[in-house]
Amino acid sequence: MLKTGLKTLLLAAVATVALTGAASAGKITIESWRNDDATIWKEKIIPAFQAKHPDITVEFNPTAPKEYNAALNARLEGGTAGDIITCRPFDASLELFNKGHLAPLNDLASMANFSDVAKSAWTTDDGKTTFCVPMASVIHGFIYNKDIFTELGLTEPKTEEEFFAVLEKIKSNGTYVPLVIGTNDQWEAATMGFQNIGPNYWKGEEGRKALIDGSGKLTDKAYVDTLATLAKWAPYLGDGYKAQTYPDSQNLFGLGKGAIYAAGSWDISTFRGQNVNMGAFKPPVPAGSTDCYISDHTDIGIGMNAKSANAADAKVFLDWIGSEEFANILGNELPGFFPLSNAKVSLKDDVAQAFVNWRGECKSTIRNSYQILSRGTPNLENEMWNVSAQVINGTLTPDAAAAQLEDGLKKWYAPHQK
Repeated sequence: MLKTGLKTLLLAAVATVALTGAASAGKITIESWRNDDATIWKEKIIPAFQAKHPDITVEFNPTAPKEYNAALNARLEGGTAGDIITCRPFDASLELFNKGHLAPLNDLASMANFSDVAKSAWTTDDGKTTFCVPMASVIHGFIYNKDIFTELGLTEPKTEEEFFAVLEKIKSNGTYVPLVIGTNDQWEAATMGFQNIGPNYWKGEEGRKALIDGSGKLTDKAYVDTLATLAKWAPYLGDGYKAQTYPDSQNLFGLGKGAIYAAGSWDISTFRGQNVNMGAFKPPVPAGSTDCYISDHTDIGIGMNAKSANAADAKVFLDWIGSEEFANILGNELPGFFPLSNAKVSLKDDVAQAFVNWRGECKSTIRNSYQILSRGTPNLENEMWNVSAQVINGTLTPDAAAAQLEDGLKKWYAPHQK
């Protein structure tokens, strides 16, 4: 009996050692919502890292953007998530850190390569702990097909009046979809619609901070007017836009069937891959505006699963993410993702450079739902997805949409309950 018990213990010990060895055998897995850039990760970024660290194998395992948060949370709760977690900015990742799912990363040497502003999207409210390495910001605007503009004699619009005149001219020609965006996935309507043109109405950081301190409300004229302008897009979106998904939009514009694409700068690399002859213009300013504002959003960071069995290897990878080598690969292999480190990066893509140039022409802000205002239920970010899509679809008026946003925030956020 003793021998049998001893044998069982020995077998258990051997199994434990074997499992531990397998877990730390130099393989790490990355969780990400960026499923459209998987090829760049697999063919450019990961090979560059492994050239320096051949003993560490890296697997990129993306999930569709719309499903990422829920799928990642389920895997983290179930203990099946990868070692490396791609981090959304501000509240979503802060919640993961507060739940113990993301590890603190203050001890990474490459953190010294980032400013406090760059780190702010992945740092605790008290400023003491950073839990994701900042990777990139993205900028919103409009990408257009240069060949179509030349064919129809169009020029880049600077004002909203000019913008709608251009859309009308494209529509009257009848050959191309004037403005490419769909409402099926909802997030596009908010991200490339509402958050794209909105900063010109709510004056960027001034309006965003007013929502946080409660001196501004989502029923204010600036937000109703943003939604009213968004509603005016509908006649120019082409047949079937309500069933049009994000990949559908990318394909429609990429195949030369649409003239203007409501964009995030991250789409540049997709359209480069489709050989689109493209240019870009910043969000046209409303009548009476003198200043312009752009959404220059701290978009993507990368952290470590606090329960990773491969923590040492994961930290080696994360430290490299903060390097100048990575910044240059990211900035040029994924044009439209603008590195947040202080590394010297020379952008080779002219459209990506055009987006960056707007920083010198306009005031920058981030998406107004991301910091603090999406910590409760209903989640303001998700509410903006829903109402923006409904406004474009014509199933919700701008006033009703603004009221829905404000009522939702008022349910849980004290500064809006006064």
